[in-house]
Amino acid sequence: MSTAAAPDRRSRRRQQTIDEILDVSVALMETEGVAALSLSAVARRLGMQPPSLYQYFPSKLAIYDALFQRGAEQIRDAQREARDGAEPADQLSAAMNAFSRWCMANQVLTQLLFWRPIPGFEPSPEAFAPAVEGLADLKAFLQQEVDSGQLDPRATSDDGIALFTAMTAGVLSQQMANEPQATFENGRFMKLMPVVLEMFYQRYQPTRGKEK
Repeated sequence: MSTAAAPDRRSRRRQQTIDEILDVSVALMETEGVAALSLSAVARRLGMQPPSLYQYFPSKLAIYDALFQRGAEQIRDAQREARDGAEPADQLSAAMNAFSRWCMANQVLTQLLFWRPIPGFEPSPEAFAPAVEGLADLKAFLQQEVDSGQLDPRATSDDGIALFTAMTAGVLSQQMANEPQATFENGRFMKLMPVVLEMFYQRYQPTRGKEK
């Protein structure tokens, strides 16, 4: 038992160190900017030598990749939790609000996820997978709205998904660019999210499917 326990303790300690590295990286990015992250600065903040950091992340891009995955997982999970706790008619609004709240509370990761501030950085397939799952969740919910007669089938098309994400991300980007210190509750642009949802439902109301 002791032989098996030792590797498990080492694994937990390694994961703890990885989490600490990522937390420190976010803190530095909040003060210095997303693209200004420095491995040496991360090492200094943690009290370790830079070569020791390479045992956990071989490059700065590897840290960005892990942060991208962390953010994508958190957004996906926040929306799922919000949708599961809402009445059927309010699920899309609840998920959209959860997305907006998370983004306003985690603006550094939001920039990394949606603004592409790092030249040459592309998330790995593993890091990008939660974002793909989030889009699949959105499409599945919109399909439920189609099946219940609330939306035209075109709402689940590639154009429909693109329009929905562009509208919501556009409002969010305006909020972060113009009032980054505001909260979800009092942000001037955040207040437009219900209007965005209404516009989407109007654009894809079922009767439009009869138009030529």
